[in-house]
Amino acid sequence: MTKFWSFGEIMLRLKSPGQERFFQSPSLEATFGGGEANVAVALANYGLSSGFISALPDNDIGDAAIGELRRFGVDTNAVRRSGERVGIYFLESGANQRPSKVIYDRAHSAISECKPGDFNWAEIFVGSKWLHITGITPALTQASADLSLECVKAAKEAGLTVSCDFNYRGKLWKYGKTAPEIMSELVNYVDVGIANEEDCQKSLGVSVDVDVESGALDISKYEALSEKVLKLYPNMQSIAITLRESLSADRNGWAACYRDANGFLLSRRYEITDIVDRVGGGDSFASALIYGLNAYTDRQSSLEFAVAASCLKHSILGDFNRVSISEVEKLMGGDGSGRVQR
Repeated sequence: MTKFWSFGEIMLRLKSPGQERFFQSPSLEATFGGGEANVAVALANYGLSSGFISALPDNDIGDAAIGELRRFGVDTNAVRRSGERVGIYFLESGANQRPSKVIYDRAHSAISECKPGDFNWAEIFVGSKWLHITGITPALTQASADLSLECVKAAKEAGLTVSCDFNYRGKLWKYGKTAPEIMSELVNYVDVGIANEEDCQKSLGVSVDVDVESGALDISKYEALSEKVLKLYPNMQSIAITLRESLSADRNGWAACYRDANGFLLSRRYEITDIVDRVGGGDSFASALIYGLNAYTDRQSSLEFAVAASCLKHSILGDFNRVSISEVEKLMGGDGSGRVQR
């Protein structure tokens, strides 16, 4: 019986080789990814019973996406076979002062054309424990927003804990509604919020004058931001906010904070240099936080596991975080030397 569900879209990821510009050479690397699918894969990798709820067309590309999820042990029985196309995103990896670039091709994808009533939530959630959702799927279409709201309501009715990564994607909100209009209702059904400072500001409209561009961090601002979010959304039990210092495309400072009724916590900070792939970093944090909250008895360990796991993700190509629990716990324990293990 699947206990941990993630709902959203898996996409075809087409990336230019290395740090090349788009079509600098006549090839693109094809893999799969997407925020919610990344979480499902990581949870399965940590040994949890993980499943993915989505829609994919009944064709060879849809079959390949399902096969990729199953290869990692993700339950795909709740993937609806419908629609005409798989969503696509194109990725150009940045370097030094040149940022990475994402171009979406998701219009009329299978999940974006689903609507309330298309999934039997009561059947899917029998015996389940957790649902993870993001602010990405509600940004696709009004139907996707309505379906996302139906999903979290059904999860709460079934007694599941609901986590949501607020994930603001400005390139997707094109159907006439703003992110706060949609997300402010959806997060009323969320127990664990996950975000960065921009997500809080642009998805929820909650701001405490945090500068998201400078790279410099003022921790007191994040204390105030996390407190303000929980006060505005009293049904939310906790919120975790990632703290990224973007010094260049290759060099970031990385940490996170966490707040619940017991107070405010700050993680260890990692200096990440020579970044291999930062796409999926937030998803790796979300999945590891879910694991940590279910595996450890203290909140600090849960937070440290999430930050260490997402730190390691920056060294791995592709959307999925392919690290083991023992590797994460080793970094948590202070071993970040990168020495060859023989």
